[in-house]
Amino acid sequence: MTAAKAWNAAQVRTWLERRLEASRLDQAAADKRGYSAQDDYDRAAAEEWVCRSFVKADCTSDPVAFAGRVKALLDQDDYRITGIYDDRRFEREVRTYLRKLAKMIKTNDGFEKTSRFQ
Repeated sequence: MTAAKAWNAAQVRTWLERRLEASRLDQAAADKRGYSAQDDYDRAAAEEWVCRSFVKADCTSDPVAFAGRVKALLDQDDYRITGIYDDRRFEREVRTYLRKLAKMIKTNDGFEKTSRFQ
């Protein structure tokens, strides 16, 4: 039986920074495509909102605290942001991304994938 991987806070922060940068690029690309890419824009804005919430947070050093903060955000009723196209779609995408992040924290897997496209 192999031992579980140790939590690597620096790797988690690097992953968050790279996803934040990728989401900004995705928003710019969707914005250039116009009306037909509004879904993509809101999806990228949701990813940016989630990553921005954690990129400078101290909770990323401890997986239990990080998971607790993700759960607290999931329990929120709404997420305030301006410049998106559809509030319901944005909130749905935020919740989807938070659930993905919670799963990654629980399994401690996926933070090594830092390429733009995932």
